[in-house]
Amino acid sequence: MAEVPETEVTGSDTVLGKALAILRAFGPADSVLPLAELVRRTGLAKPTVHRVAGDLVRHRLLDKTGHGYQLSGGLFELGLRAAAERTLLELAMPFLQDLYERTHETVHLGVREGQEVVYIAKIGGHRQAQAPSRTGGRMPLHCTAIGKVLLAYAPQEDWAAVLNGPLERRTPRTVVAPGLLRRQLTKAVETGVAFEHEESSPGLVCVAAPVLKPDGTTAVAAISVSGPATRFKPESHATAVRAAATALGSTLARRRR
Repeated sequence: MAEVPETEVTGSDTVLGKALAILRAFGPADSVLPLAELVRRTGLAKPTVHRVAGDLVRHRLLDKTGHGYQLSGGLFELGLRAAAERTLLELAMPFLQDLYERTHETVHLGVREGQEVVYIAKIGGHRQAQAPSRTGGRMPLHCTAIGKVLLAYAPQEDWAAVLNGPLERRTPRTVVAPGLLRRQLTKAVETGVAFEHEESSPGLVCVAAPVLKPDGTTAVAAISVSGPATRFKPESHATAVRAAATALGSTLARRRR
């Protein structure tokens, strides 16, 4: 049975809170959840879940199936209306596609949200490596190249929040020593790129570069290329990834003028 997501019912004493608790009960691997499972994951009463889920179905945020409920296309439509992410994705896509054509490996665009990276786009072909990432998905900052470079170009208080907190070990090679992670972040600022060597998933390596704001010190997003450790050499693609991220940063800066 899947773990209960960390969506606690705190704050779900309102109709909106109950609706959000139900929507957030769906994990990355969930397609359909029965009513009983939604009740278990949210901690809400069964009649409440049934009533609120029915409202969400009527508003096209959930779909009702013969086996339970699933997230609806209405959520996708709302997501596409998020102005900042939509503009970022539209401007980034040519650079992501060019980078994919250069490498024919998996290309990501991500942004930082708290202590996680949220993947805005993922491009991969038949050769793409098995990666735990997915569009709209999240990963901890400390175990991915894209997360490390986003953190590297974040305020120092955000460094402290990650370095002083528990660092989850996702694989035997995940960096969980704060001192080592700090050195990697410092080097990322010096070189403009960060690396992952089988830290989020066995057999996966990656290189990432920040898309900087005009101040040159803060990242608005990051671009990465990843591939299988058996043949992909992330260091050899650092220049191409850095160039794509720099070009996107310049395009965003011109757009804001």
